[in-house]
Amino acid sequence: MVYRTIDSPVGSLMIAGDARALRVLAFVRDGYPVPDEAWAPDAGGVLDGVRRELDEYFAGRLVRFGTAVAPDGTSFQRRVWQELQAIPYGQTVSYGELARRIDAPRAVRAVGAANGANPIAIIIPCHRVIGANGSLTGFGGGLPTKRALLDLEQGKRRLL
Repeated sequence: MVYRTIDSPVGSLMIAGDARALRVLAFVRDGYPVPDEAWAPDAGGVLDGVRRELDEYFAGRLVRFGTAVAPDGTSFQRRVWQELQAIPYGQTVSYGELARRIDAPRAVRAVGAANGANPIAIIIPCHRVIGANGSLTGFGGGLPTKRALLDLEQGKRRLL
């Protein structure tokens, strides 16, 4: 697996994956996350396509990512992450609605925990999940970043 840290309009991002799929896209805050010791820097350009897609997304020209993703998690987490990818660009759903969509209406807290454990931010759009009352709730990149991503997707502003 290879990794790279890239600058973006919402701060530094660490991306990691291999020739088959992206496995990590995380916001770099206070020096975290730290690349796994087994990972190598992406000297061969394996992650160039991910970088290009992110640039297009931040410029407001990409609404659906083509990057293959392979997040590592439990079967429940993967169900939640799969459903996150079905939330259309520019739209939001509540945690309760997300739980209903995976046929686990009583698992709202577990859905929230899985959303928070998403290892591939932005591309698996956990930022599109909001509170039942429409409020913005926790986000690994911070609430201002969540607001910026939602504003971008709703045509309210460009980030690049």
